[in-house]
Amino acid sequence: ELVLAREQPGCGVGWNTLAGIGRIETSHGTYGGAVVQPNGDALPRILGPALDGNGFAAIHDTEGGAWDGDAQWDRAVGPMQFIPDTWQRWGADGNGDGAADPNNLDDAALAAGRYLCASGSLLTPEGWRAAVFSYNHLDSYVDSVAAAASDYAARAAG
Repeated sequence: ELVLAREQPGCGVGWNTLAGIGRIETSHGTYGGAVVQPNGDALPRILGPALDGNGFAAIHDTEGGAWDGDAQWDRAVGPMQFIPDTWQRWGADGNGDGAADPNNLDDAALAAGRYLCASGSLLTPEGWRAAVFSYNHLDSYVDSVAAAASDYAARAAG
């Protein structure tokens, strides 16, 4: 949130929105028994199902399996579940180690924020919903992220 506030002050993405997405996507990098390491890497790597058209969109491989280990179909990767093609465009180095890695929570959170900000300002309910909808095109997903983000904001307010 702090980096994005400097880079794109009109965006208005909040930490709780990014946390809400992280909760819904992979329980903050702990899905499937993964553990977030001190440097932010989620290990073992978190991979979504093959996007082969069976219950999901069909997305043929875009990166030779470099991120998802699948040279035929893409899979969402890492704690914020980026499709490799989307990561190629929005990938970020959030932890300052010189590498943009979708398996790193800091990198993935910064990339997710930049991706959301590309939709425009999140300062209105309509803008916020449009941005989160761009991340995952389901109204039920947007509602789930809204509930998680609201929960985090309420807890922080104490």
